[in-house]
Amino acid sequence: VQLQASGGGLVQAGGPLRLSCAASGRTFSSYAVGWFRQAPGKEREFVAAFSRSGGSTYYADSVKGRFTISRDNAKNTLYLQMNSLKPEDTAVYYCGAGRPILSSIRSSLGYRIWGQGTQVTVSS
Repeated sequence: VQLQASGGGLVQAGGPLRLSCAASGRTFSSYAVGWFRQAPGKEREFVAAFSRSGGSTYYADSVKGRFTISRDNAKNTLYLQMNSLKPEDTAVYYCGAGRPILSSIRSSLGYRIWGQGTQVTVSS
């Protein structure tokens, strides 16, 4: 499966943005899928994810209540709706797919397939 992330851009603090991640080559319905982000000089960090079954979602504490992860299996697309954006949300956002064990779903090490990243910049 290949992933293509899109939807990034420049937005003012407090505004919304929706990211998309389109999968091709194979359905990602059997994978755990998630969003990670990486700011300059920092490590890639977990944002949100679906479990492999798709029945559970997980969020980083820093985005809980502001971001919503969703998926459309018919379109083979993953989304991240981001509301109430803050300057500290500025980063390159990556979508990933993999088969991490549940206890490691927040670790990037469990995701073997990555999209190219899309830049999100939040101005204050």
